[in-house]
Amino acid sequence: MRLPHASTRLGRICLAVGTATVVVAGLATNAQAATGTLRYFDVSGQEFRINNPPDSVCLTLQVRADEIANDTDKSVSVYLGPACNTFVTTLAPGHAVSHVGGPQSVRFIG
Repeated sequence: MRLPHASTRLGRICLAVGTATVVVAGLATNAQAATGTLRYFDVSGQEFRINNPPDSVCLTLQVRADEIANDTDKSVSVYLGPACNTFVTTLAPGHAVSHVGGPQSVRFIG
């Protein structure tokens, strides 16, 4: 008589482990990031970098950028304001732009 009870308990444990695996896998796929580096330069030519930036997060740049180079595998939206307001342009992977008004923030499209 104990065998059916033990198999029911084992089934519940397997179901719980399977559910936990699906939840963890789902969370891992939501935390996406671009692979590579966004490089940007101030008016004096000093270089700044953001490595492997997260997707869909507004990133405020350390300085107003005179030039931005997208050396990642995802497109990036460029904004004049520090809170991803006043859209300027979108840079595809491998592209750069300069002299566009001194953007202060970016958001990777993921």
